[in-house]
Amino acid sequence: MEAFIFKAIQLIAAFALLVIIHEFGHFLFARLFGIKVEKFYMFFDPWFSLFKWKPKEVEKLNPDGSLRTSWRDTEYGIGWLPLGGYVKIAGMIDESMDKEQLAKPAQPWEFRSKPAWQRLLVMIAGVLFNFILAIFIYTGIAFNWGEKTISFENAREGFDYVETAQKIGFQNGDIPLMADGEKLDISDRGHAFKMVDANVVTVLRNKKDTVNISIPDNFIFQLNEEEQFFTYRVPVYVHKLSPGDPAEKAGIKEGDHIVSVGGISTPSYTEFTKALYDNRGKSTPIEVERDNKTIALNITPSESGKIGIQLSPITDIYPVDTKEYSFFESFPKGIEIGLTTLSQYVSSMKHIFSKDGAQSLGGFGAIGSIFPDKWDWRSFWEITAFLSLALAFMNILPIPALDGGHVLFLLYEIIARRKPSDKFLEYAQVAGMIFIFALLIFANGNDIYRFFFK
Repeated sequence: MEAFIFKAIQLIAAFALLVIIHEFGHFLFARLFGIKVEKFYMFFDPWFSLFKWKPKEVEKLNPDGSLRTSWRDTEYGIGWLPLGGYVKIAGMIDESMDKEQLAKPAQPWEFRSKPAWQRLLVMIAGVLFNFILAIFIYTGIAFNWGEKTISFENAREGFDYVETAQKIGFQNGDIPLMADGEKLDISDRGHAFKMVDANVVTVLRNKKDTVNISIPDNFIFQLNEEEQFFTYRVPVYVHKLSPGDPAEKAGIKEGDHIVSVGGISTPSYTEFTKALYDNRGKSTPIEVERDNKTIALNITPSESGKIGIQLSPITDIYPVDTKEYSFFESFPKGIEIGLTTLSQYVSSMKHIFSKDGAQSLGGFGAIGSIFPDKWDWRSFWEITAFLSLALAFMNILPIPALDGGHVLFLLYEIIARRKPSDKFLEYAQVAGMIFIFALLIFANGNDIYRFFFK
C-alpha cells in the first residue's frame, strides 16, 4: 500500500507539472498575439470544478478603441477529471465546443481573427514547451548529478537478466558487447533500447566465449511488464555484520568476499540468496576470499535464509567512471539526452501497430508503475522528463482534437489559402475526441485486465 501511495503521488505531481507547462505554452503565445484566453484549467471540469478564481476585471482600450485583453480576462481553476488540462481560447473550435460564441461575429481578440501563422504558433506552443521542459530537466540532472557509470568491461561478473530475456537465450553473467554489430556502451542512454530493438545481440559468456542471441520481433512487448531488462550482478562482499547473527558467529569479517555456499558457487547476490534459503536452518560449508586466500567456514542460516550481513554497494566493488558537467556544459548534454530519448521513443512507436503493441498499451496504471516505490528525486525527474517528451510527441500527431490535428488544418489553410469550414472543424473535433476517449478506455482497460487476470 505504501508503494502504491508513493507511485500515485509521483504520478500526480509529474502529470500536474506537465499539464501546466503544456497549457501555459498555449496561454503565453495566445496572450502575445492579443488573443483572449477565457479559461486556464488543470484537469477537466465538466459540470463543476474543485477550485476556480478570476482576477478583478479592469477594462482597458487599445488606441483603435477595441477592448484590450489581459491575464485578468482568464478564469483559473482545477477540474475534477484528471485526464489532462486545457485553455479555452476565444474564437477557437476546441473541446469546449462553444458553438454559441462561434455563431457571433468574429472579434479582433479572437483566435479565428488572427493570421494563420499566429494561430499555428499558438497551437504548437504546448508541444514546444513540453520539449523545452524536458531539456531543462535533463540539463539539471547533468549539472546536479553528472554521470556515474560502470562500463560493461568493468562489470566482471556480468549481468542478471529477467526471465523473459533468459527464454530467448540470455544467461545470467552474460556481458553485452554489440547490437547488430554496433559496439554497446553503458554510457549511451539508449543501450538497452538498442538491444531489444536489434536483430542480433552479441554477448561475452563465461568471460571467454562470444555468443550471438537472436532477438524476436515482439521482444520489446514481452518485456513491458518487467521493471528492467537486465541489471548488474552484485558480487557478495560483506560491508557490515549484525552482532550475534550467524555470519559473525561463523567468523565472517567485514570485507570478505563470499564465493560459495553449500558447495554452490555464488558469483552474485542472486545465487547467494538462493543457496542460503536452500540451506536454511542447517550447518552449511561456506567459502570466503580474504587477503587473496580462500577460507572455509561453516554457517547456519536462519529459518528465513538470512545470515546477518549488509552488502557492499556495487560502486565500492567495480571501478566507476565519473563525469561531471559545469553549468554551461550541462546545457548541450541536456539537449543531447533529450534528442536521443525522443528519437528512441519515436522509433519504438513502429511496434504499436501490431497485435502485441496494442496489447501493451497502458493507461494511468502503467504510467504510474514506472515510478520507484520510494521517493527518489533523480528517478522522479528522469521519468518526468521522459513523459514530457512522450506528451509532446503524442500531442503533435495529426489527430483531430489534439494539437497536431489543429496544426494539420492550419497548414492546409496556409497552403490552400482557404480555411476549412467551421462545420467541418466541428465534426473533426467530435471525431477526434471520440477516438481519444476510446483510446483512453482501451489503454486503461488493459491496465485493469493485467491487474486482475495476469
